Amino acid sequence: MKVYHGSLERVETPEIRHSNRTLDYGLGFYVTTSYEQAEAWVKRRMGGHKVTKGYVNEYFLDKEKVNGLNGLSFNEPTEEWLDFVMANRTDRNFIHFYDVVYGPVANDRVYAAFALYEGGVLDKQTLIKELKTYKLVDQFLFHTPKSLRALTFIQAKEVVL
Repeated sequence: MKVYHGSLERVETPEIRHSNRTLDYGLGFYVTTSYEQAEAWVKRRMGGHKVTKGYVNEYFLDKEKVNGLNGLSFNEPTEEWLDFVMANRTDRNFIHFYDVVYGPVANDRVYAAFALYEGGVLDKQTLIKELKTYKLVDQFLFHTPKSLRALTFIQAKEVVL
């Protein structure tokens, strides 16, 4: 299966990088099956860093190598998914021990709904019902060095603003 990672640089050798912000599934290397999502992400990064060039890096994801790892998978927004994303996003001390996590991307539109939940305007069940009406793209988190062995670099396509 092909997967994509948007970046300001070519990433031929994926690695676990520590971020200065909290992410949906924790620290690691993120990819998606949506080229459009990866391209949109890199364009947003380019604008924020005032650069005119970035890359959508393409990889082959070996599902056989992923099957032997400790994984967590969410096919759609659920209470478990919501709790997991909220823990990663809001609790700097939250740590999980999964090699790979798969599920929906909590994008900006989703976070507007999350804010209503955090503010007590929406309860958990209403939020999940709302999120299920959205067309959500997927993402994989490769959280451990051994999980990165499931990815093989194919190419990097240049993206310009």
